[in-house]
Amino acid sequence: MRKIEIDDEVFAYLQRRSEPLVDTPNDVLRRELLGEGKTDSSAGSERGLGGLMFIIEAGLAAPGDQLMHHQPRRRRTHEATITADGWVELPDGRVFAQPSPALKAQTGSDINGWGQYTHVPSGRKLQELREEARGAQS
Repeated sequence: MRKIEIDDEVFAYLQRRSEPLVDTPNDVLRRELLGEGKTDSSAGSERGLGGLMFIIEAGLAAPGDQLMHHQPRRRRTHEATITADGWVELPDGRVFAQPSPALKAQTGSDINGWGQYTHVPSGRKLQELREEARGAQS
């Protein structure tokens, strides 16, 4: 990962567009610059396609499939659902374009959702499905 320096005005802009305790500055930049949409259910029909859409299109996951992350030391299990447009929906109804912000919302910690969420139907990590789908695109 590369590091960049930003001035106070740009940082304030990022803070105004972030969801507290969920978004990192990188999450906001990805939405603003790459058009990944909003991170909550207020996005509605304008939200665009989520980060899991290419995995659905590759036939490796389907809308309605469950995702799971287990924290054994905390004795907690977090569940989510893949939406028809490739977003990650939490049980409380919030939706996220990418798995990492979704899992961060559940755990309260920065965490790699691609590497930690398990796709329940296949028993595989999302990272594995992503790599397979990218390989199929080549």
